[in-house]
Amino acid sequence: MKRLAPALFALCLATGALAAPLPATVRQELKTAGIPQSGVAIVVQEVGKRRPLISLNAAQAMNPASTMKLLTTFAALDLLGPAYTWKTEAYLDGELKDGILDGNLIIKGYGDPKFTIEQFWLWLAELRSRGLRDIRGDLVLDRSYFDLPPFDAGAFDNDPVRAYNVGPDALLLNFNTLRLRYLPNGEALNVVTEPLLDGITLDNQLAPQPSGSCRNWDDGILVETGDSIVFQGGYPAECGERAHNLSLMPHTRYTETIFRALWKQLGGTLQGEQRAGIVSTGAQLLSTHRSEPLGSTIRDINKYSNNVMARQVFLSLSAPPPFTPPANIENEMESGSTPILTGEQLSIARSIQTVHDWLSRQQLDYPELVLENGAGLSRIERISAAHLATLLQRAAVHPLSAEFQASLPILSVDGTMRKRLNGSSASSHAHLKTGSLEGVKTLAGYVRSKSGKEWVVVCFINHPDARSGKAAQDALIEWVQGR
Repeated sequence: MKRLAPALFALCLATGALAAPLPATVRQELKTAGIPQSGVAIVVQEVGKRRPLISLNAAQAMNPASTMKLLTTFAALDLLGPAYTWKTEAYLDGELKDGILDGNLIIKGYGDPKFTIEQFWLWLAELRSRGLRDIRGDLVLDRSYFDLPPFDAGAFDNDPVRAYNVGPDALLLNFNTLRLRYLPNGEALNVVTEPLLDGITLDNQLAPQPSGSCRNWDDGILVETGDSIVFQGGYPAECGERAHNLSLMPHTRYTETIFRALWKQLGGTLQGEQRAGIVSTGAQLLSTHRSEPLGSTIRDINKYSNNVMARQVFLSLSAPPPFTPPANIENEMESGSTPILTGEQLSIARSIQTVHDWLSRQQLDYPELVLENGAGLSRIERISAAHLATLLQRAAVHPLSAEFQASLPILSVDGTMRKRLNGSSASSHAHLKTGSLEGVKTLAGYVRSKSGKEWVVVCFINHPDARSGKAAQDALIEWVQGR
């Protein structure tokens, strides 16, 4: 892997003064949007070249929004490898005889970013096939692998039920969200939850409205949670069937209700309660579930900008490197799977330090870099356009470059870029990650020009009118692709 020395990088910044001016189309779109160039940072640089073609405010620290996921996912690929997997374990704390466990079932999580309902059901079916049916004790949830401070889901935008505000958890099940489907039926309005819950009732007090905005159809719906989920307000019936994903209960309560529902479907019983705990001395490992590999995980993160998955992967960066255990180890682990920590937990602080150490080993000095969660859903995270461009240059020549680029949305084809520049000559010729926050609109990735050259493109807009900057970013993409 080629390394760009700090002195050479400084020279690259200096040569920005010699770079080409912004294309006229980009300048015009910024002017139309009321966004001054002082609120914009742009780098356009051919892959493998030292001098950028365009460099505007490249060294300025800016909020990257979700393009910060590029740093997190590339670091994960390099540090953990594309075959890395996460495990979830089930332990028996008591005697199992004739299908009856006279004790507790302990489930220990190791930070799986995508433990879906389908996977959970299959795993519970495996526990049944291993002879477990009736649990006379408690369901104990061991979430100790992550050392996390108290999490306020409403701190970011005062909307704690939104799926993107779900916090990380060592035992994250189905992103801790419910899919709520609203089904108008004449004068009535039915509400269905997916997945089914046990011990939680639905109290549907929604009233169909004859008219309303379908653009913001869910603005009039109020949801309260407890032992029941209460829906109040109005629903514009003319909008037909709609659905959204909300996080309506703590991780532990959510996991319990789904466990009870699925376990009952599988013919099992749970007599005790759900409680927090750790794997006790003498508990017997019954089964281990393996996640999808990291290579698949980062596609979901980048293509669909999944924040909670990015948070989980970011925390996993502070895990020890994958290893191959001795051949005679009981319940052997596959090479590349979640390692066992020796008395230490994963934490945000450890992951932040891991990223800085990783950059240092590659002789990359990013003094302006500020990390909070690695997902970009942050008011304080910062990186410069020049340094993100350098990272993309490094990724382009990395042995896993194909894996990394394949995780990015394809322009006009899939992910968050599916509806962008449809019908343009640039369609399908770019892999680009986007980011949006209030006052922030960003874009970064790769564009292949009609001449066959590959370009790194980074465009940050940090300005109160940033949401109006989409046309300027599109003009930049088309200009680069046309070269």
